[in-house]
Amino acid sequence: MIEKKSLLIEKTVIVGLISSKQNELVSNDYLNELEFLALTAGGKVLKRFTQKINLPNPKTLIGSGKLEELFLFVEKNNISSVIFDDELSPAQQNNLEKILKCKILDRTGLILDIFAQRAKTSYARTQVELAQYQYLLPRLKGLWTHLERQKGGIGMRGPGETEIETDRRIVRDKISLLKKKLIVIDKQMSTQRGNRGQLVRVALVGYTNVGKSTLMNTISKSNVFAENKLFATLDTTVRKVVIGNLPFLMSDTVGFIRKLPTQLVESFKSTLDEVQESDLLLHVVDISHPNFEDHIESVNKTLLEINSLNKPTLLIFNKTDLYSPKSWDPDDLTIKRDKSNYSIEELESSWIAKENKKSLFISAVKKENLIKLKEEVYKFVRQIHVSRFPFNNFLYPEGLDEY
Repeated sequence: MIEKKSLLIEKTVIVGLISSKQNELVSNDYLNELEFLALTAGGKVLKRFTQKINLPNPKTLIGSGKLEELFLFVEKNNISSVIFDDELSPAQQNNLEKILKCKILDRTGLILDIFAQRAKTSYARTQVELAQYQYLLPRLKGLWTHLERQKGGIGMRGPGETEIETDRRIVRDKISLLKKKLIVIDKQMSTQRGNRGQLVRVALVGYTNVGKSTLMNTISKSNVFAENKLFATLDTTVRKVVIGNLPFLMSDTVGFIRKLPTQLVESFKSTLDEVQESDLLLHVVDISHPNFEDHIESVNKTLLEINSLNKPTLLIFNKTDLYSPKSWDPDDLTIKRDKSNYSIEELESSWIAKENKKSLFISAVKKENLIKLKEEVYKFVRQIHVSRFPFNNFLYPEGLDEY
């Protein structure tokens, strides 16, 4: 497997673009997330750079003036790595490494690094390794220095093969081998899922760090690893849960993120089979995040990619204990009211209430409104269970209050 990077704290800077497609507010939100990613990977962000630009520079992404400013800061502060929020082409990454003389990463490379650190099981490590090699393949030129042709001489004449071509062939062979290995593991996982019988399956999905694992622990009374960092959970965890006397299976899945690397979506599609085969999705949202609507959209986009968007879904707005609306004076006409000024009660009756999906507001940490959540989950699961086993109808009352 590709060697994992050291967990020692590295001094880093982050770079983002402001364009017609991405205004300053959105850019700052992305950079906040990128800084959290850097922290999760073991880095300390000393400064962030942004540049307003209509068309990214095809050679270095950012303009020459901003690049000079970045170089001076990197040199003066002995920066270990520069992380770009936008995906860099292999040529851009190579050019930037030559100019800045330090390690260059983009968002995709950083997420892959975090996944490499977090992968614990053989299954997760294989998936991450495949994604790493797919990301590495077009970037070999920037990583290898022995690119001249093999030396000629007696017995060495002929078409030959460049070192880079040899390296590419080795990486392609490795990718092929990993894909075959995943096919074998997928069959084993499919058999395991098949052995669980006809129990109703409920999957927790959502943006990374919204509290899925904490909610899993609260409902199932288990001890799934939970931490206030991005991608704390990579491996899907399945637990048997009983509400009332109705049993079902609940699974905690890997969190999604904006600009999710294509390589990871492809590699982790097998892990997301748990979502595809579920009967009910609990879409967890961090209501305390200022751009939670973007998070919902990102998760829905990934669910669409794996053909799971139209499944029965319960929207769960978590972390109500951390939510505090900004103050707003109705007499001050200079300040336009938006969702950041809404109370929880007002949010409940806003567009959220108009959605086709049932929604609830809870705090998994403070265990607020969990009884209501269990009641709603019970209703969903009971409906599916009774349709599957009509003769069990009398065993499970329509509401929890009947127990």
